Amino acid sequence: MWLLLALLLLPLAAGGWFYAQVGKPYAPASAVELMIPPGTASSHIARMLEEKGVVSSALVFRLWLRLNHGENGLKSGLYRFEHADSMRTIVQRLEKGDVMHFSVTVPEGLRNDEIIQLLATQTGVPVEKWQQSLKSLISGETEGRLLPETWEYTKPLDPQRLLKTIVQAQQQLLDSLTSDAEQQQRLRIMASVIEKETALDRERPLVSAAIHNRLKKGMPLQMDPTVIYGIYRTKGSFSGNIHKQDLSTDTLWNTYTRKGLPPTPICNPGAASLRAAAAPADVSYLYFVADGSGGHAFASTLAEHDKNVRQWVRIERQRNQGK
Repeated sequence: MWLLLALLLLPLAAGGWFYAQVGKPYAPASAVELMIPPGTASSHIARMLEEKGVVSSALVFRLWLRLNHGENGLKSGLYRFEHADSMRTIVQRLEKGDVMHFSVTVPEGLRNDEIIQLLATQTGVPVEKWQQSLKSLISGETEGRLLPETWEYTKPLDPQRLLKTIVQAQQQLLDSLTSDAEQQQRLRIMASVIEKETALDRERPLVSAAIHNRLKKGMPLQMDPTVIYGIYRTKGSFSGNIHKQDLSTDTLWNTYTRKGLPPTPICNPGAASLRAAAAPADVSYLYFVADGSGGHAFASTLAEHDKNVRQWVRIERQRNQGK
């Protein structure tokens, strides 16, 4: 009788112990970051979790998976375990893909090569992989096709997937401004010049107006950032100082020697510059020059502009005397 009772109670006790193990919170000795590569078998995941001290038993973990969840629903990625969690919770996290998230901020006004170098440095993925990924996404000219913002990603990082997100984000913004592909490229180019000319949001529509007005009148844009970019594209680098001789040295991008917009964007413009390119301020400005306060003084006539230039020269002279 007692033996029969014991045999009946033993499975109940084992089951009770099993469910207690599944539901019992268990914490690693210290925070653990665990990379689960794509395609990793659940048995291997269970062993890694046990070895890292995240779960108390790989066997119990696998049995719980098999009984309640199936063994093929765990997602790859980089996970962080630092608090006491039950196996139930850990399985839920792995099924949901509750991985670590990272971010990288791409500033406005950088060229493609500068953005790729930044992404490589910030993420640890080699420059060559970023370059190959960009070329595989865009045929032909790639400059100016990336939207500067703060972008989130997970590990292992797929450069092509992140770049595709960045490219598509810019395209979606342009689609909201115009459906014409040729006009979209024109906005990219114009916005890239706006981006390099001012960092102030309130000035972007004003710079845009000056560009639109000069183009309508057939005037050369005569904007220094286009000269600088032309030097970069023809020589592969720029010293950082623009000289008078550079203004008269012809390149495809030099808006002193050539009328109209440059043939390509000169950087990757932000959303504010793209919107400003599509919606210039309703003003007659044709000229602008630095005003000494971080902004610009705008003018509709050459006489007004010359006055603003003289004021800027005085400010620069006073600054130099004070050094």
